[in-house]
Amino acid sequence: MPVKPKHAAENQKVEQKEQVEEVFIPEEPKWSLDEIILPAEVKAQILDVATYSENSHRVFELWGFKHTHKFSRRIGINLYGAPGTGKTMAAHAIARELGRRILIVNYADIESKYVGETPKNIRKAFEAAKNSDSILFFDEADAILSKRVTNMTQAVDVSVNQTRSVMLMLMNEFQDFIIFATNFIENFDPAFMRRISIHVKFTLPDVECRKKLWQMYTPAECPHNLDFDELAEKFDGISGSDISNAMLNAAFKAARQNAEILDKSLVFEAVENILASKRANAGTGACR
Repeated sequence: MPVKPKHAAENQKVEQKEQVEEVFIPEEPKWSLDEIILPAEVKAQILDVATYSENSHRVFELWGFKHTHKFSRRIGINLYGAPGTGKTMAAHAIARELGRRILIVNYADIESKYVGETPKNIRKAFEAAKNSDSILFFDEADAILSKRVTNMTQAVDVSVNQTRSVMLMLMNEFQDFIIFATNFIENFDPAFMRRISIHVKFTLPDVECRKKLWQMYTPAECPHNLDFDELAEKFDGISGSDISNAMLNAAFKAARQNAEILDKSLVFEAVENILASKRANAGTGACR
């Protein structure tokens, strides 16, 4: 006997619920502070965040801030800036420095086509973090913390605002670390900005950072004729992710050509290809 449509819909919702719950599983942090290369000022801010836990007793108990800031044991940290600048790696590093696991939430993990389900999924994420004593990390957070709809014309607008309201409430109640990462801080609703105590801007690496990144992403076993000072000086406006991709792309091309070494010309070509794609994406044309 075929399953009735109503039962099929109910089964689908049960399956979706189980899938959502399975998504919120904490994991061990993948990176440490020693493994990420950042400008000195950015790394200092990350260290301030990472030492929050060990200093909280002095601040709240010995210095009396528990009386003046009763609901400030929650600390919201927003890591914002250009793509590929180390925001996700930094979130992992903070969790590792705190000796905690990290529970990563992407909007795709909580978004539901059923009206009213997305706020429930957000609640489950907070509950999973609390029950597992994990650091809650919302990646691409602008999808969740964006400005609320003021001129509502359809049901989806009501649902979006409901999701934002639930997120605000949960942030107020959650007395622990929450980390956000975004490429688009300008999309954040002011109400969320007020509830996030620390904002750390991630910038593209300076020349010294670029040199360290080129060195880091060049394996000791790889034969090459690269000059890291030259690479750092020659290519500005690239991220750590760009450098990583360029090295790997150049290595595969050298292997395909049966080259004895990774020649710097292949690395130059790989970087130029990345820069060309960025210019095309930005709509600035092919010429510099």
